Order: sequence, then structure tokens, then C-alpha cells
Amino acid sequence: MTSKPLSGPAAIAALPRNRLLGEFSLWSADLANMETDLKRIEPFVDLHHIDVADARFTPGFLFFPDFVARIAKATAKPIHVHLMVEGEIVEEQTRQFIEAGADLISVHAENGEAGLRAVGLARKLGAEAGVVLRLETPVSAIKPFIDHVAFVTLLGTSIGVKGQSLSDRACDRLLEARDLLKQSSREDQIILAADGGIREQTVPLLRKAGAQTVVLGSLAFGDKDLAGRIAWLHGLESGVA
Repeated sequence: MTSKPLSGPAAIAALPRNRLLGEFSLWSADLANMETDLKRIEPFVDLHHIDVADARFTPGFLFFPDFVARIAKATAKPIHVHLMVEGEIVEEQTRQFIEAGADLISVHAENGEAGLRAVGLARKLGAEAGVVLRLETPVSAIKPFIDHVAFVTLLGTSIGVKGQSLSDRACDRLLEARDLLKQSSREDQIILAADGGIREQTVPLLRKAGAQTVVLGSLAFGDKDLAGRIAWLHGLESGVA
């Protein structure tokens, strides 16, 4: 078992803010050899990203609390669980995944009041909370969540399908979200994340639009020179003051 130096809100607050973060999606790991992949990425990952899907809010099933519990025992890095589930189960899922070891739970703005209750529950249970937005949902939908979360994640592709190209609306949506955070005087407290369509040619564009972390899949796991890839990632400069 690996001991975590920090967990929950403290772990998220300690993430570097002077460079682009490396958030590794374990959906792209070798699930049959997870321990090997975890050891390989541990020196480079800022936080692990684990998608959860109920086959209703998004196509297919993804990952369960037992999986998160196994990961939590094998890493010292924070775990970010993205709940792609219907509002009727989002609170119970929030509880289960925090009990399994999640440090940060992100719920969808599309869950509405249930999502807000889940955010409150996450914080009550000692975890940090975030909000995620589907590509087709207006960015303004994050407004009710801004005062209560530490992460805002915008999807740049259709939800729950790997390998898609980045939408040409993704960067403008990041800029719009950044403006909303500034209006609420929360831009220094909230990390703005981009998820979906993460490619070598798109990451610099997302960074210039204000992304502070990108959810890396094959761009990280498929690169034999992971140290070089992460050095490149850390060197990308934001275009947003």
C-alpha cells in the first residue's frame, strides 16, 4: 500500500498552479497490467482521472468503486472521479467513490439540483468537488456551482466516446468559462480543465484558451518517452492572464 502525503481538498489545493497539470485518464491504461502502468506514470502524473458511467447518462459502463479502491492503494497521487451518471444516483455514487478513496468528485451540471446536493455531500464527506459540462450544454450552466467547487471541466468532444476530434467550439467555451470565473472572483480558486480531443496539436490551443489541466489518454500512455512528453506539457504557456 502507498501512503498519500495529502488527500481530499488539501491534495487538490496543493496542485501546482504555475504550469499545465498532467491529469492521466486510466481509461487509456492497460487494464490487464494496471500495476505496471501505474508504476510507469507515478513520477509524472499530477492526478489520476477515472471515468464512471452508468450506461444511461452516457454510452456504456465504466469503472466501479472497487477499481478506485485498488488504485488508491497503489498511488500517492490524488484521484479525480468523473461521474457520468443520472441525477437519481449521483449522490449515492458520490458517497461510494469517496469511501473507495476518491479525493475529488466531479458531477455534471446537467444533474441540476441533484448535482449541487452531490457537491455538498462530497465536501461534507471530506473530499473536494468539481463540475463537468457536456459539449452541447451552455457554459452558463456552471454558474450555480462556481461558489462550491474547485474544478470546472469542459468536455471538448461528445461524452463517453474515445478517439474523437476536438470540437472547434472547445477553446471559445474555455474562454467563456474563464470569464465567468473572473466575474465571480473565483479564477484563483478553481482549476479549469479540458477533457476530450486531447492531441499534440490541440493541447497548445487549449492551454492558450486557459486550460490549467488536460485529461491525457493515449497522448501519455502511448508515448514511449513519457518524461519528454510531460516536459513538453509543462512548458506550454497560457494565453490567459
